[in-house]
Amino acid sequence: MSVERALTAFAGFMILLSVALTVWVHPNFVWLTVFIGANLFQQSFTGFCPASIALRKLFDLKTERELAK
Repeated sequence: MSVERALTAFAGFMILLSVALTVWVHPNFVWLTVFIGANLFQQSFTGFCPASIALRKLFDLKTERELAK
């Protein structure tokens, strides 16, 4: 699995988790959803995402470019 695919899966899971927490725990968990969306938005312009750095280090994942070699 590549970093990009893992990051997409992680972001999707976190969004679903934050929506569930908003519905069943407390409405202020909606801010977690906002944070995730803002992070994805800024990553699309800058290419920088702290979660991708963590995924690379924790699970020794490679980028799509590295896997294509």
